[in-house]
Amino acid sequence: QVQLVESGGGLVQAGGSLRLSCAASGSIFSINAMAWSRRAPGKQRELVAGTTSAGNTNYADSVKGRFTIARDNAKNTVYLQMNSLKPEDTAVYYCKADLLLSTEDGIKDYSAWGQGTQVTVSS
Repeated sequence: QVQLVESGGGLVQAGGSLRLSCAASGSIFSINAMAWSRRAPGKQRELVAGTTSAGNTNYADSVKGRFTIARDNAKNTVYLQMNSLKPEDTAVYYCKADLLLSTEDGIKDYSAWGQGTQVTVSS
């Protein structure tokens, strides 16, 4: 019903930058919050950054000042600009959308996750 497709991951040297994108498609009535999380090897998934439909943003302390989350509501897309990358940023990055889904039975709350994109930062 809803698909989130992520792109932009890859291999980069420490100090470099990457920009992740996540596009949502399907039977979407509206999107409330969108967020990026990550899971590093051997660690639990952690929230990296989030943004609401009102434009409010929040960041993990570990990425404040280096990462910027932004969304294009017209395209149902969220971005994560990652600068000054560190080896400890290496992880699989996932986007999530909390949205209202159009169904035959009306409008329903729905949460969707992307498939993940690998970010590797070499030292």
